[in-house]
Amino acid sequence: MRAVVLSAFGGPGELSVAEVPDPSPPAPGFLVIRATAAGVNPVDVRTREGGHAARSSVPLPMILGWDLSGMVTAVGAGVTALRPGDCVMAMSAQLATGRGTYAELVTLPAEVVAKAPDTIPLSETAGMPLAALTADQALELLALPTGSAVVVTGALGSVGGFTVQLARLRGLKVTALVRSEADTKAALALGAAEVAVGKIPDRAADGLLETAGIADAISGVRDGGRVVSVVPTRTPAGERGITVETSFVQQDGRRLAQMAKLVDQGKLRVRPAARRFGFAEAAEAHRRLAAGGVRGKILLVP
Repeated sequence: MRAVVLSAFGGPGELSVAEVPDPSPPAPGFLVIRATAAGVNPVDVRTREGGHAARSSVPLPMILGWDLSGMVTAVGAGVTALRPGDCVMAMSAQLATGRGTYAELVTLPAEVVAKAPDTIPLSETAGMPLAALTADQALELLALPTGSAVVVTGALGSVGGFTVQLARLRGLKVTALVRSEADTKAALALGAAEVAVGKIPDRAADGLLETAGIADAISGVRDGGRVVSVVPTRTPAGERGITVETSFVQQDGRRLAQMAKLVDQGKLRVRPAARRFGFAEAAEAHRRLAAGGVRGKILLVP
């Protein structure tokens, strides 16, 4: 099979397409997915650059990628909820497991896989797992009661866009922090009650969900409030009795299945992909993501 392989840490040119062995028949509890698309995420760029080398035991050469959509081709013993032919999506914690998704065929534990939504194209589903799980798990850690006011930074990014929507579904009043007035309409369409451009009013919210690495956004949280960041390298420093925690995303097929239902019910929107690249264009996909300003997900298509 073909896969995008990282041969050495460094620039985008270290990514290349290679022929690698097909997966073995899946072990008990595992299944094989033929990929329709794989999402390209900031963690992939950082890993390629070597920024996560210290916290990963995955050897080089490696296959990158955390997001995946596709069709099940084989299941191992004990897998009953999914079967060959099912359209699915999954998040694979590549840094920990080495099971990257930039490949034509990917073997994963069945427990991290969920059936894809029926109401959107299967390829678009690849832009959902990592970002949606990150948002949902961070909101759970934030644990604000219904009716609370929360600020979401990076509100139009991949994680921020899901955070705004899921926070609204939890009954929170969302203030979306965006870069420019031109972003206001899009943030309101995602469910934000208010939009702040560039700066949050001081001490106006009960909590902050920080998705963009803007540490000084803590100024918008009241004394004794709560902050959860998904950017571990830029977590705000605690002040004024504010509790600050960092959320690290975990694989979870059950939660993905719940969010697929929300998509099919019209309660959760997956924005169309910003760009699609073939495997041979993986380096360009990384360059485009690193350049910033992407609205929607960048996908790699086998």
